[in-house]
Amino acid sequence: MQLDRYLLSGPQEDFTHNDVWRVLRIQSEFVSGFGALAGISPAVSVFGSARTSEDSPYYEQAVRIGQRLAEAGLITITGGGPGIMAAANKGASDAGGVSVGLGIELPFETGLNQWVNKGINFRYFFVRKTMFVKYSQGFIVLPGGFGTLDELFEALTLVQTEKITGFPIVLLGSEYWGGMVEWLTRVVAEERCISPKDLNLFTVTDDPDEAVDIVISALMDSRAATDAKGQ
Repeated sequence: MQLDRYLLSGPQEDFTHNDVWRVLRIQSEFVSGFGALAGISPAVSVFGSARTSEDSPYYEQAVRIGQRLAEAGLITITGGGPGIMAAANKGASDAGGVSVGLGIELPFETGLNQWVNKGINFRYFFVRKTMFVKYSQGFIVLPGGFGTLDELFEALTLVQTEKITGFPIVLLGSEYWGGMVEWLTRVVAEERCISPKDLNLFTVTDDPDEAVDIVISALMDSRAATDAKGQ
């Protein structure tokens, strides 16, 4: 049984799975992650479905994104699995860049993909998501399912609440994301559940090169602002 499931279930009689022992395991996982990823910067996380096939245009776009990030001197971080994640790792690795995979123990995935040249596996989703945010300076999000949406809205929430700043979020694929964006605009914003300005927290494009350029431009602006404050 996955440790996430143990953590979220009711009390267990087995003392090795009580909350005190879980806290120690969680602490250990954070320490391992911080140690393995120290110095990983500047980096961009690329998200998308593990189910995307190699003949999908989104797969080729993810390869291009990994390549462009490597050429720009940026590290590519993915969830380390198949599909879109493997494509982005492949593009980065083939271009001679650092290709990072943050894997998660799941019953239907078989470890890190072959193009990861620096990787670590996690037991807990929330520890893994912390690593994505801590070591990334931006997200590029391709079509994906619940996991991708989870990571996307986690990032949007953190930017909205100013827990992180200067963090570009780019959605690739206007046809795929269009319905969600329309719902956010016509329903969520209209109902005042979010502010209209929150719709500016992300950018939608169909061009993988533009997606990378948006992230690079945002990073340059952030660095310029930091330098200006230091003067």
